Amino acid sequence: LRSRKDTGIRFHSRQNSLPLIMAPKKKVEEEVVGPWSLGRWSKALKVGLVGMPNVGKSTLYNSLSKSHHSKTANVPFCTIDPSETRAYIDDERFDWLVEKEKPKSEVKAFVTVVDIAGLISGASKGEGLGNAFLSHIQAVDGIIHVMRAFEDDDVIHAEDTVDPVRDINTICNELRIKDKSYMEGKLEMHKKGQSAARTKSPAHLKKWEEERDCMQKIIDWLDSGKDVKNGMDQWTPKDVEYLNDYGLLTAKPTMYAVNMNHRDYCRKKNKFLKPIFDWVQANAPGSAIIPYCGSFEEELQDIETDAEREARLKEDGTTSAMNKMISTAFHMVHLINFFTSGPDEVRAWTIRKGYKAPQAAGCIHTDFEKGFIMAEVMAFKDLKELGSEGEVKAAGKYRQEGKNYEVLDGDVIFFKFNVGKGK
Repeated sequence: LRSRKDTGIRFHSRQNSLPLIMAPKKKVEEEVVGPWSLGRWSKALKVGLVGMPNVGKSTLYNSLSKSHHSKTANVPFCTIDPSETRAYIDDERFDWLVEKEKPKSEVKAFVTVVDIAGLISGASKGEGLGNAFLSHIQAVDGIIHVMRAFEDDDVIHAEDTVDPVRDINTICNELRIKDKSYMEGKLEMHKKGQSAARTKSPAHLKKWEEERDCMQKIIDWLDSGKDVKNGMDQWTPKDVEYLNDYGLLTAKPTMYAVNMNHRDYCRKKNKFLKPIFDWVQANAPGSAIIPYCGSFEEELQDIETDAEREARLKEDGTTSAMNKMISTAFHMVHLINFFTSGPDEVRAWTIRKGYKAPQAAGCIHTDFEKGFIMAEVMAFKDLKELGSEGEVKAAGKYRQEGKNYEVLDGDVIFFKFNVGKGK
């Protein structure tokens, strides 16, 4: 047996394994379709900042990235090519593990954020930077809709007046139009394959008919003015497989960042908040709404020390919205963390919700997935409550899980794998 417990990773060859008590097998349940089913099955997911020109996307991007990478200016389309950055997640669980282990190395989790050019009415037909804009949204996995909820004569608006509900309706309509046009073209191409499918076999024809019916179902849904993500009770598991192949814009999860002036943000009142809330409840139920003040976050970013920053927040009687924004975006695209922890390193690993233990092990190294034997698992809450790995074991809460175990957010894991199989 060879062990590298200090890194939170163990490995040994199968023939030297000690007798183990495996967790009881779980009953096989019917596949349930939920919002987490949509999207790329990957750990390298991105969220995009989307909105009309001059609503504060680039300012928000700079605050999230703690930089000034993205150009900001009081002109439409000051962002043309998308910028990309990592927004690191503040996580009390990670901080507790670091405090406990005092490791030589700390690696936080992050979510990748993309600043995308502003959209205007007619983008689906190529208006403004429409085609480029829509292709950039296609490349991300979740959308942060940035909504302007402040009036300022010095900051021009693409539609001359401030109306965040009108703006979000414009954007969502453009995304639906683009999706419908894409699906109609795909259906036309699909119809040309009917004869070939019939010639191959009855099974091929049946599969062809199945996808044709799914395509028409999606088109009808979009035609009724509804987003794909709001039809989870309509889509079968097979429909979801096709939807994930199509990568439609309206299938992407969304959240809403409401950019207010400093006074409204501090007093938590704004005349646009109620109409925005009502719109989200009607059109994107369950989606997060996060008010913030872009100019204030920018000011906080420029303050040199944490102490001065805390003093300014205390003076204004408020908090920064950035941590909440980053954490919400991370979970919006169905990402979760598991941890490896030891004196050498504490690390938060990012995986897609639903990953099995071997897939999670593969995030550390592909050899870990190929030669996977088992995962030794502690729930973070048990570790924190009991204080140490030894106490978790003594309490009977230290588990040995096999290849069918679905990794949960906050698991602290030691992986064992067969060295020979990884080669």
